[in-house]
Amino acid sequence: MSELLTVEDLTIGFHDADPVVEKVSFSVRSGETLALVGESGSGKTLSCRAVLRILPRAARIRSGRITLNGSAGRTVLTALSERRMRAIRGDAVSMIFQEPMRSLSPLHRIGNQVIEVLNLHGDQGTKAARKQVLDTFERVGFPDPERAYNAYPFEMSGGMRQRAMIAMAMVAKPEVLIADEPTTALDVTTQAQVLGLIKDLQRDTGMAVILVTHDLGVVANMAQHVVVMNKGRVMESGPAPLVLGDPAHGYTRKLFAAAPAIPQVANPAPAPSHHDLILDIRGVSKTYTMRGASWKAGATVQACRGIDLKVPRGKTLAIVGESGSGKTTCARIALGAELPDPGGEVVFAPEAGGPTIAVHAMDRAARTAFQRKAQMVFQDPYSSLSPRMRVVDALTEPLEIHRIGNRRDRRDKAAEMLAMVGLKRDMLYRYPHAFSGGQRQRLSIARALTLDPALLVCDEPTSALDVSVQEQILTLLEEIRDRVGLSYLFISHDLAVVARIADEVAVMRQGLVVEQAPPDTLFHSPRHPYTKALIAAQPTPDIARPIDLRLVSQGAGAPSSWPEAFRFSETAVPALAELAPGHKVRCHV
Repeated sequence: MSELLTVEDLTIGFHDADPVVEKVSFSVRSGETLALVGESGSGKTLSCRAVLRILPRAARIRSGRITLNGSAGRTVLTALSERRMRAIRGDAVSMIFQEPMRSLSPLHRIGNQVIEVLNLHGDQGTKAARKQVLDTFERVGFPDPERAYNAYPFEMSGGMRQRAMIAMAMVAKPEVLIADEPTTALDVTTQAQVLGLIKDLQRDTGMAVILVTHDLGVVANMAQHVVVMNKGRVMESGPAPLVLGDPAHGYTRKLFAAAPAIPQVANPAPAPSHHDLILDIRGVSKTYTMRGASWKAGATVQACRGIDLKVPRGKTLAIVGESGSGKTTCARIALGAELPDPGGEVVFAPEAGGPTIAVHAMDRAARTAFQRKAQMVFQDPYSSLSPRMRVVDALTEPLEIHRIGNRRDRRDKAAEMLAMVGLKRDMLYRYPHAFSGGQRQRLSIARALTLDPALLVCDEPTSALDVSVQEQILTLLEEIRDRVGLSYLFISHDLAVVARIADEVAVMRQGLVVEQAPPDTLFHSPRHPYTKALIAAQPTPDIARPIDLRLVSQGAGAPSSWPEAFRFSETAVPALAELAPGHKVRCHV
């Protein structure tokens, strides 16, 4: 079988600078998946954008040849005019972009954005085009295609928006699909379903897929061939079983070593000790009222229900679950950013044996004292750092707010914090845009540590990072915890990351804790179907261990579909029962 798409000796550069992609070659056949693997900045996305000729304005293809050998015959894409390329984009070659919220217009309905592809490349009437879009929506897994057609992007979850992007790329039945990190920021259960969807569509249509990713577990589940890139060059390429089973290049082995994995444990862990608590969350629920029409009352949404969590001093409690499970709501209540419903309590003890702070009932003075001892690291370092503030200003701002030290003392403290997170003093006077994603996350951690807190709440701090950068951030958090005795409330949807850093794990689904135990116990003997789904959905870089989509769909489905002992509804919720020392499961005993 001949190659459907071939890239030969591709070199791309910006202005007169050294090339950022140099002599890159790869090819893919019909019905096959080629994975481009590497860290951010390795040239993966730029190489794929060159196929569609949608490079940044300052970038130029300096040399190389890109050939499409499709149903319309052999076409050299690098030699086509811009007008002829428009007929290729979205028709013969489509692309799923990494950030669906940035790629979809917030002002237009989903259906209108998808049908535009058919209006540009097809000749059918409006009625036929609408039917084709609705059929595609049903195929990509929308439970209500009509509702999805009329919805705006902000009315959908991340997983549903990604399905809309897949529908947009698939509706014209392309011969080549380029998927640029299609699952990076998705929950592992949603990720498993999206990967399964792409494989089903590929099997039905025979299209070729170029998958851009840094996750070797995703590669093992999807690809027949792998190209590993670093700093714009190909480090290693070959069949997936060979590259994943016996990597020859040191860089590929480094990626393997950095990838987090759920541990293979033989015995459950001992029950955790809760004798010295820094944070005690008792009976916390949170209800929101959605705004309704003038003639109709707004609906109520229970973000979390009856949450009881304890964080021992110097330890890490992780909360795991999919988007919308209530993890971040719990974190916001723990930090006093949200008030719990009446009856809920949050008690913070900054010093062992010292006075406590009732976070749910703080006055202004208590809040100021509390904020010095409890800080947060946010999920997205790009939006949590002001692009208009230099690093030194961002780091000294908390000290100025709390009137700590003089100007020189604050600057010295900022330099000390940079050193603590592995950055240099001369970076103080740079702006955030001069740093990589991993460096920006280090800056966010440094800013949170400036006030010498006792508790750090980390909300998905590694979800969008490369595996090697993720490894660095987790190592950094562990070192700081051990050095200064920090306590962590760690929010994540990735059990492999949690297995690395947590002393105890609480699994949440639809606002409830459904299982709670130390990591070793949880992975040794998971009892709840949703916990089993999270573990099954975790991709591993081993072709012999594919994702079990049946187990994922069963546990990630509606609670009414679970085995009878675990089912719950809005009105009937079983208690969180301790089935073994330190191992709690929400079930009918």
